[in-house]
Amino acid sequence: MELLKKIKYPEDLRTLTVDELPELCRELREDIVKELSVNPGHLASSLGATEITVALHYVYNTPEDRIVWDVGHQAYGHKILTGRREKFNTNRKLGGIRPFPSPEESEYDTFMCGHASNSISAALGMAVAAKGTDRKVVAVIGDGAMSGGLAYEGLNNVSSTDNDILIVLNDNNMSIDRAVGGMQEYLLSLSTNETYNALRFKLTSWLHRKGLFEDDRRRGMIRLTNALKSAISHQQNVFEGMDIRYFGPFNGHDVKELVRILRQLKDMKGPKLLHLHTQKGHGYAPAEKDVTVWHAPGKFDVETGKRQVKDDNNCPPRFQDVFGETLLELARQNPKIVGITPAMPTGCSMNIMMQEMPERTFDVGIAEGHAVTFSGGLAKEGLQPFCNIYSAFAQRAFDNIIHDVAILKLNVVLCLDRAGIVGEDGPTHHGAFDMAALRPIPNLTIASPMDEHELRRLMYTAQLPDKGPFVIRYPRGCGSLVDWRCPLEAIPVGKGRKLKDGSEVAVITIGPIGTSAAEVIADNSAVAHYDLRFLKPLDEDLLHEIGRKFKKIITIEDGVRNGGMGSAVMEWMSDHSYQPVIHRLGLPDNFVEHGKVSELQAIVGIDKESIKKEILSI
Repeated sequence: MELLKKIKYPEDLRTLTVDELPELCRELREDIVKELSVNPGHLASSLGATEITVALHYVYNTPEDRIVWDVGHQAYGHKILTGRREKFNTNRKLGGIRPFPSPEESEYDTFMCGHASNSISAALGMAVAAKGTDRKVVAVIGDGAMSGGLAYEGLNNVSSTDNDILIVLNDNNMSIDRAVGGMQEYLLSLSTNETYNALRFKLTSWLHRKGLFEDDRRRGMIRLTNALKSAISHQQNVFEGMDIRYFGPFNGHDVKELVRILRQLKDMKGPKLLHLHTQKGHGYAPAEKDVTVWHAPGKFDVETGKRQVKDDNNCPPRFQDVFGETLLELARQNPKIVGITPAMPTGCSMNIMMQEMPERTFDVGIAEGHAVTFSGGLAKEGLQPFCNIYSAFAQRAFDNIIHDVAILKLNVVLCLDRAGIVGEDGPTHHGAFDMAALRPIPNLTIASPMDEHELRRLMYTAQLPDKGPFVIRYPRGCGSLVDWRCPLEAIPVGKGRKLKDGSEVAVITIGPIGTSAAEVIADNSAVAHYDLRFLKPLDEDLLHEIGRKFKKIITIEDGVRNGGMGSAVMEWMSDHSYQPVIHRLGLPDNFVEHGKVSELQAIVGIDKESIKKEILSI
């Protein structure tokens, strides 16, 4: 680590010679592997982007020049080189370094990048704002993010707006699972004649140095070279077809060559795209062999590559695995069932059905809005789609849910995985808003299972005929039942259940947070417990019972208080002239930081101890 020890900020990096950069990349990669072996995080993506990171900070005058990262789990090397190496052991821990780049943490982090496909749009805005200055702006997009619709919206605007942006396409043939779709196949097949590419590169660089490459000549040259390339290769480059200069593909792991290319492109006018082939997990053999597992492998032994897998023999399964197993079970019974996921077949366990029924499962890439509308089209023609999207990512499909599913009352089952507090991934990934956001939408059924048995029964219910749009939300991680298999039985839509009677206080919960509440109030005869089960439609019979009997109510939910389940209960009680005192427990009106789920639940007041204190206080 002799070179890495000398570098605290990119200005230190720029004192090295170009010949020293390969060794720095080796040390940086070794540092990432060593740290993540004991402090888990996103490994493979950052290893693959190491040379890109070093070259960009070496050539560009950061932070004055802007590097906008896309899919922030590529950026661990960026964090280490920008003043955070000494604190990198706090990465993703409560109070420590944030899980993804954020301008609130460092001036080198130019934009928020917890979700994919936003870098081009953000960078274009910065480039337009920088007109008349010497500031350079670079967008680094990759790890599957080019499959997202926002990336194409950005490209379309780049092609029609005066700018000098550089887009670096980190093409590693992966998102988390292997990337899919026509664009991915296009990028894999895209080739350019090396001699032609080198000559064009030299010619345009010479014209630029001579001051002969003003806008009109630049656009004319692009059109001419586009035509020549099309004639030679019999294919049109989609980027150059949009008047975006295309360079590549090049080896993204040759840092010295990257520096040479970036220096040539740095002052070139007009929008440019640099296409780099990289290998996710590059430089660490276990990660190269199985990039999906090593995307975020947990703790592991650096020397052997052996992951420290927990002994789960006596532990409940993860909700996602119950979903995956149940979906396959239902699909065997119902030939109309199909599965849809936006780039998360392993993360949501749809890969279980995918392995047995590949023709009935669809990974649509990082395209949540398309996933929902595609599901709507399937449902319109009589199929029964189960569309599984992480809650936080489903925020990007809000209009599609309304316009393309809810209005037509289409039979789409929308399974929102990772609902509620998710832990170390922080505010960009917490599934905090789904209940509050979806509750006002007509025609939706919204439910949340308290345990694995309830999840299975809700999934069975949702695929019965004419159930319409049906939302099922459930959290990340393990449930509460080791013996999770149960008969697949229908649940009456809009019906909750009373789990425990009581004399003074009614506790109303929705979802797995009810398990925590049940443990707290098990021996308290004054407290009744109701599992609402359905946020929409509400169980009016159950709420009438509560309204008539109790003057004090506590609602508990793993979602935002404002507009969530507690608000729904409060509105209903007011509309029906009941006047209980209602205490709402849920996520506050601020973004919740990163940390362990148990730590964050304590901070926001929905852990067992907080529930107990709230009950005692009233």
